[in-house]
Amino acid sequence: MIQPKWWHYLVGFGLLFLVGVMIWNWIPQPSMPASSMVSTNPVASDYSYGQPPDYDPVGRGAALANPSGGYVFSDLVVQLKAGEVVSITINGQSVTVKTTEGQTHHLTWPSGDIIQAFRSFGVTEGQLAAVRVDYVIPMPAWLGSLMVGLVVMVVIFVLISRRNAGAGGGSPFGQMGPTASRAKMFKADQPKVTFNDVAGLVEAKEELQEVVEFLKHPEKFVSLGARIPKGAILFGPPGCGKTLMARAVAGEAGVPFFSISGSQFVEVFVGVGASRVRELFDQAKKNAPCIIFIDEIDAVGGQRGPSFGGQQEHNQTLNELLAQMDGFDQTTNIVVIAATNRPEMLDPALLRSGRFDRRVAVDRPDIKARELIFGVHLRGKPLAEGVDLKKLAKATPGLTGADIENAVNEAAILAVKRNKLAIGMSEFYEGIEKSVIGPERRSRTISKAEKKIIAYHEAGHAIAMHFTEGSDPVHKISIISRGFGLGYTMPLPEEDRNLVSRSWLKGQIVGLMGGRAAEELFLDKDGITTGASNDFQRATDYARRMVSEWGMSDEVGLLNLAPLPGSSLMEMQMRGERAISEYLARTIDREMKRITSEAYAQAQKILIDHHNVLEKVVAKLIEVETIEREEFLELVSNGS
Repeated sequence: MIQPKWWHYLVGFGLLFLVGVMIWNWIPQPSMPASSMVSTNPVASDYSYGQPPDYDPVGRGAALANPSGGYVFSDLVVQLKAGEVVSITINGQSVTVKTTEGQTHHLTWPSGDIIQAFRSFGVTEGQLAAVRVDYVIPMPAWLGSLMVGLVVMVVIFVLISRRNAGAGGGSPFGQMGPTASRAKMFKADQPKVTFNDVAGLVEAKEELQEVVEFLKHPEKFVSLGARIPKGAILFGPPGCGKTLMARAVAGEAGVPFFSISGSQFVEVFVGVGASRVRELFDQAKKNAPCIIFIDEIDAVGGQRGPSFGGQQEHNQTLNELLAQMDGFDQTTNIVVIAATNRPEMLDPALLRSGRFDRRVAVDRPDIKARELIFGVHLRGKPLAEGVDLKKLAKATPGLTGADIENAVNEAAILAVKRNKLAIGMSEFYEGIEKSVIGPERRSRTISKAEKKIIAYHEAGHAIAMHFTEGSDPVHKISIISRGFGLGYTMPLPEEDRNLVSRSWLKGQIVGLMGGRAAEELFLDKDGITTGASNDFQRATDYARRMVSEWGMSDEVGLLNLAPLPGSSLMEMQMRGERAISEYLARTIDREMKRITSEAYAQAQKILIDHHNVLEKVVAKLIEVETIEREEFLELVSNGS
């Protein structure tokens, strides 16, 4: 049974008020005997049965005028004296007269007391007493506006509530109420997403295949006493396909799918989020078997803290979610699937057995998975000859499925702009660069002097990377502005890495230092620029993690000094906690400076030893602005 909310009472009161006003307006007021209207004014009583000497009611002259020959006030006076009037109804300035012959006449009396006017024209009290006089009180203008506003409000409210109720709202007013569920329902007969639409993620599919089988054939599990996991949590970086995987499970099972974000449970008022959780699970039980998908569950499922302020609402919402997931019995065919990028933030009670039993990792795709993802997104698209999915997969290390989809879309848009009938490799490569780095900004004004500095900077990166052991091969060099950068050097690994070595990390830092080293060696030392700011930031991050997290410093030792999961260094400082001693902090700073200084010195040595190659690369960049890998290798071989 649906519990009435406060706005139900408000609408009901408004409707009752509207009906009462309309009834009051439609029913005439009780008649008042004319004889009781005798004036108590002693002066007026002197001429009650005759025409007063100076009395002329306002507007009476207009009422007595009869240019059109219609029914006028003088006719009414004659009929009153003759006893031919049955009733008189007075509604403001409008007077309605009914005669003994069954006729109805209308006239206008602009202002003044019409009864007193009858007396002044010789109508006696007895003649007036024989006539029924009704007064209709006119409705004020403000009351009419209020009635119209109430009618419009009720009509709009009903229309919106019906629309939301048809979309799966669980209350009479659908999603209009503050405690109603915000979940979107995708029915089983809507277009489906299946496992064929999810490329890669083989292990994740296997883990969730059991959920599909349970939703399809629950009797098989019940007959053997098996208990299917009540919930599965998908965790991994953004864009890796967690939401797509959950929809694929619903599509494979052919059941309704409720989708909601964790932030939609959180409100300022205590109790609203918990009510929305109850509403969501009530809807799910009515549509069972089904799947509830909660995206970004860390917004509502984070670790509980002291119950004050906004934390109290968070705690109540989480407690209700825990209680609802515990309330499933063995015959309730509801599976909760959640997704998060930060599993370490979740409350331990949410992850215990009996709630989210399965933890499914949805990681970035490897080279084989990226090739399959390209194949999925290229369905139905015309491809030019020579398009190689393996090369595209190799050119996109570290990209997620969402990044690849965006790159394919950008390539298709570029082909349309170039009036091509098919998408070629050049469009794909440019689409990848646009997706990762940003669009080209050829309209950006760059002087010749700045262009030369940018060319030396990017050439310094490329030469330092190429001649450093353990670095990735240089794929492309460009001095064309993209996004906020003035140029870029793109290395591509020959294969995917799951582990990185100390030599690779040092090679990365040497390559990053090559830009500033080239500026200082081959340009004016006092003319070094701010172009290396992002390079220094990345190099510092590598050095810090080598020393404080990965145990790659002999001075610091085998320690991991990163903040604990679910916390940050700033939060620890606010709580007055000290992660490390001052001596260890100085040692870390000293080691970080040593690593970056050694890398900078190595980059300078490489550039001095291969300055001929550097000059050739700079000249070519100034000429053509972009150098691909084959051309770069040719310049290196000729200059060495």
